[in-house]
Amino acid sequence: MLSEMHDRGALRRGLAAILWVALAVAQPALAQDLRSPLFQAADAALAAADAANATVLAPAAYESGMSDYNAAENDLARGRSINRIQGRLADAEAAFSQAAATAATAAATFAPLLEVRVNAMEARADLFAAELWDDAEDAFRAVSRRLESSPSADLGDRALTVESLYRDAELTAIKAQHLSQTRALLAQAALDRVPQYAPRTHAQAQALLAQAEAALNESRYDVEPALQLAEQATYEIRRAFSMTERVRELVDLDRTVEDLILEHEQGLAAIAAAADREARLDAGPGPVIEDLVAEIEALRQRERQLETDAEENRIRIAGLEDEIRELDEQLGGVFRERVALVQQLEAEERIRERFLRIENLFSVDQAQVTREGESVVITLTGLTFASGSSQIDPAHAPLLAAVGEAADVFPQSSVVVEGHTDSYGGAISNMSLSRSRAEAVGAYLSDRLEIAGERISALGYGETRPVANNETAQGRARNRRIEVRITPQPTG
Repeated sequence: MLSEMHDRGALRRGLAAILWVALAVAQPALAQDLRSPLFQAADAALAAADAANATVLAPAAYESGMSDYNAAENDLARGRSINRIQGRLADAEAAFSQAAATAATAAATFAPLLEVRVNAMEARADLFAAELWDDAEDAFRAVSRRLESSPSADLGDRALTVESLYRDAELTAIKAQHLSQTRALLAQAALDRVPQYAPRTHAQAQALLAQAEAALNESRYDVEPALQLAEQATYEIRRAFSMTERVRELVDLDRTVEDLILEHEQGLAAIAAAADREARLDAGPGPVIEDLVAEIEALRQRERQLETDAEENRIRIAGLEDEIRELDEQLGGVFRERVALVQQLEAEERIRERFLRIENLFSVDQAQVTREGESVVITLTGLTFASGSSQIDPAHAPLLAAVGEAADVFPQSSVVVEGHTDSYGGAISNMSLSRSRAEAVGAYLSDRLEIAGERISALGYGETRPVANNETAQGRARNRRIEVRITPQPTG
């Protein structure tokens, strides 16, 4: 009997071993077939928890669910019992459902914090400020754990700390994306000893970069001013590299400072010759440069006036041609129409004479005078304001007095003062600043120069009507301007 029982035990053990080997061979395919129906409910609960941001809003419940979920996957891979796997999945599903519910409640509590987190994500803080981002995420999870364990806890200070971390990560990421090229150039400049050879230009580049960072610190979402400053800084540091090369050439080729001055004078003389002027350099380059700048400004003004005159002539000729055709058809009224045309031409000649009188009231550095149709436009290039101010400097009294004389050349004219700014600052503040400056000039003309108030109006156009490139300092200076438009009243 004992021998028989021993034989039966050995048989069962042998069959079990054979079955274990068979299951092991079939395990991958069997596990794959079983996973979908087994994990369906837990997968749905996991997806809902992820959608609710439970990883940061309910981390304790979420991690508990993931622990059971991963254990179930491990049991399935090892061929453990179905009951054991189902039990773990049921626990995981319950934990994920709890995490989703807790996250929904926490989302309301942490709504401002979530908004800050989204801003940091959109700035790609996870990529460009990874360490700060990870710190913020860890701190957020810690606060969420505290809320999970104590729903009535006061989390105000902790939430503010997390918000500060996300904001720091966001700002660091924005700076990295917009200022990294300039920073890299400055770092390379230090390696190439640029500060030694071009210290002032290198320092200017550093100052511009610092201003760009300050602009982002003040308004991280209005990146345009910072980008312009960074571009200017990049330009300055490239200039410093160029200067460094020139200085090294002087040293390496045993050239003197006089050689460098002569080279620059040669270039200045070539420019003067192109303008049909002689470059007299015995008093230094200053007078030659001033003369050339004045010539260029005069040429630009003449070009603008020629363009305006050409357009007016085109319109006038077209109108006269139409009138001639009408006269040909109206034989009886030829004389009267001819007289009217002569009177019109005489009136236009009087307007041209008055325009010249107005033009002669101003020097080149005070104003530019042009005609637009029947209107005379005076661009007050010599009138400037302190940054952000609409206060008129008493030093501009002579210039504004000349504007008053110009308005009196056409006694019945309307006088429109138009304010313009460059593109720095916000569009709304620029519009307000341009309007207040125009109103200040209008008030000055009325109160100080006694021009009838009903003749004067003031308009602000902000940055909407640039006349030059806002990418350069010179262009921005030209865009910051006051224009006075004098329009004679039509005579009956």
